[in-house]
Amino acid sequence: MPASKILLTGSTGLIGRSLTPVLASAGHQVVPLIRQASAPPGSIGWDPMADTTDPAPFEGADAVIHLGGENLAQGRWNAAKKKRIIDSRVRSTALLARTICRLRRLPRAFLCASATGFYGDRGDEELTEESPAGKGFVADLCQEWEKASKPAAETGIRVVHMRFGAVLSTAGGALAKMLTPFKLGLGGPIGNGRQYLAWISLDDAMAATMHLLDCPLAGPVNMIAPQSVTFRQFARTLGRVLHRPAFFPLPAPIARLVLGEMADQILLTSTRVVPRRLEQDGFVFQQPDLETALRQILAKRPA
Repeated sequence: MPASKILLTGSTGLIGRSLTPVLASAGHQVVPLIRQASAPPGSIGWDPMADTTDPAPFEGADAVIHLGGENLAQGRWNAAKKKRIIDSRVRSTALLARTICRLRRLPRAFLCASATGFYGDRGDEELTEESPAGKGFVADLCQEWEKASKPAAETGIRVVHMRFGAVLSTAGGALAKMLTPFKLGLGGPIGNGRQYLAWISLDDAMAATMHLLDCPLAGPVNMIAPQSVTFRQFARTLGRVLHRPAFFPLPAPIARLVLGEMADQILLTSTRVVPRRLEQDGFVFQQPDLETALRQILAKRPA
């Protein structure tokens, strides 16, 4: 995409923080959407929970990237937390879709985050973008999340549902939380370790997002590295990279006791996802296998 005006939500999140300078270095004007009435210069203030918003500040946008949403892995799930998770994704996406449909010149693309949780707990079944939705809270959430962008697609805007798995980085997310116990030699698989983990490095997540700005793809796109691994394989690989043992599992009953419903919905589910549409469209992963990715992320080299 030529130098463009790009609206970005979630600019303070793990992906957004890193994506902003990448977009700017490519010549794009990045305009963050900030959840406050009086936004700093160069940004737009908005209320994601509102039923409507003034479209005037959105005029001139060539693309919208929507990464905002309540952190699923922060805090124990209860009714209030689950409502915030739903509202922060579904209502905000619906508001953005309705707003950009009212612009005098429609954006060319609306890239909206989703998650591989769409597929639910599927064992060792290989999952592509054509696989049906699964069951459970997260799967239901993802379906409603993606449906919320329908008005934009019906208006002719190219809408992409970016189904992210675990984004690996030392700056945040699952890997950052794992590092301390693994460095202490207390790391290991979660549950029986046989469940598949959908993962992608932060660098590849950003590169794939940049690819989607320019390519013609629309609809669901799995933002996942091509190498499938189980939690047991992940633990062993991380332990090897850190030169630490990885023999201390977190049993499923303990995970459920500590984390409640979130354990079953995120940590103990198995999603063996493949990035079929990205690969068919010619996207080349820079960190396609787990050990290479972890060594580069942690600035490690083979012994």
